[in-house]
Amino acid sequence: MYPRIYAEKTPDKAALIMGSSGKSISYKTLEEASNQLAHYLRSLGLTQGDSIAFLIENSYEYFYCLWAAQRTGLYYTPINTHLTAREVAYILEDCKATVFITTTHFSEVANELTPRTPYLKKRLLIGGDIEGYDNYEHALTHMPTLPVEHETEGSLLLYTSGTTGNPKGVFRPVTGAAMGEGDRISVFLNHYYRVEPGQAVYLSPAPLYHAAPNGFTTGILRLGGTVVIMEKYDSEQLLQMIEKYRVTHTQLVPTMFSRLLNLPEAVKKQYDLSSLTCVIHAAAPCPVPVKKAMIEWWGPIIEEYYGVSEGIGRTVISSSEWLKKPGSVGTEAIGTLHIVGEDGNELPAGEVGLIYFEGGGQFSYLNDDKKTREAHNEKGWATTGDIGYVDEDGYLFLTDRKSHMIISGGVNIYPQESEDLLICHPKVQDAAVFGIPHKDFGEEVKAVVQLHDFSEASPALEAELLAYLQNNLAKIKCPKSIDFAKNLPRMETGKLHKRLLRDKYWEGHQTHII
Repeated sequence: MYPRIYAEKTPDKAALIMGSSGKSISYKTLEEASNQLAHYLRSLGLTQGDSIAFLIENSYEYFYCLWAAQRTGLYYTPINTHLTAREVAYILEDCKATVFITTTHFSEVANELTPRTPYLKKRLLIGGDIEGYDNYEHALTHMPTLPVEHETEGSLLLYTSGTTGNPKGVFRPVTGAAMGEGDRISVFLNHYYRVEPGQAVYLSPAPLYHAAPNGFTTGILRLGGTVVIMEKYDSEQLLQMIEKYRVTHTQLVPTMFSRLLNLPEAVKKQYDLSSLTCVIHAAAPCPVPVKKAMIEWWGPIIEEYYGVSEGIGRTVISSSEWLKKPGSVGTEAIGTLHIVGEDGNELPAGEVGLIYFEGGGQFSYLNDDKKTREAHNEKGWATTGDIGYVDEDGYLFLTDRKSHMIISGGVNIYPQESEDLLICHPKVQDAAVFGIPHKDFGEEVKAVVQLHDFSEASPALEAELLAYLQNNLAKIKCPKSIDFAKNLPRMETGKLHKRLLRDKYWEGHQTHII
């Protein structure tokens, strides 16, 4: 399955709609525009296995680039739009990109990149002119709108968020398969989330360069649905767009749930959400009370999955299952789950260890054999460092990430429980818990909290929150002190850049976390 089928069957149907402006792009336009770029890339001499990268905000041009690369057997890397020129240059060199495409929105970064990237075969700029870049629209003017010869499936070369160092490319070889063959995401969407060909209206509220938004929007287009793109996330606008476009499916993260729940009751009741049939969520642990409140509001249509950018495996859980197993991220859907102890042996049900998947998918970290080896054990099972356990019924529960573990007085402490509790306090909007240096115990548990109203930050509130934690958790797991911050460095995916908080406490100290 891929968009050309629908460009032929329903050429005028909206493939993409920009949520705020309402501007729509038909399947015919998507097909022709991506064909033109595909021809241009071929004219530069790019062949199967070559690499391109693009730095593009949420827009329909993002998909022109994606599908042009996908149908010409290329590796393509969508780049995080928050990165500096230095960070972008690192990725361009690491993935061996030959063509780089960006927009006038990133003119400053684009200018800085020119002297840093002499190895690029071509730089293209959408929407304007900058020295060192060819004008995208002019370059494609005379390119054919018909397909290139010998279309083969390309491969997404996505870079990890780099929360513990430089980002790494998640590499999967291009297969040479004909377009439409070997497509797993549309099969997954159809099987687990009831996405029928030509029927779905999918709202994408997150940056497209992330794994899930990229994957789900691509899958919806392979199935002939309509993708509504939010230029930037806003909770009330999300409700407005669900009503306006009669959205059937969307994918959210727990921080979005929290922000939606914090809307005034009058706003929450104002919009008709009856078109929704499936709300998918993942990317970060969701506190039980938050998810329970969302199910009570939107009904049992919230489907959770656990997976990682590396694509090593996946679990799924429906609302009805979750209500019976609150806090679980489900049972295996892709790959076989294993929980492994520090000695490398598999653990029985109920015991906490590293989460491995067997047979879920092969990958390597581009240009990093050492990290690739560390992600696999001698049996070939793969892990990304998440910690959890499987209960007697085969349901997986996440405990935390190995890299977040705090070692205090020789005791391993995982901060997720404290974070979940803090977020459920009525005065707390967000929270991060991590280890800081301690003279005797090595590390001490610390919390940094973002309040709904920063003016309430005070020693009295710190004491209140500490008491709240100690009344609900074993004392050893509780923070010994709490700092207040106006904002926490959380990504749009819901992942917290905990390293950015930890670093200032560890200056001049040695940390066990890499």
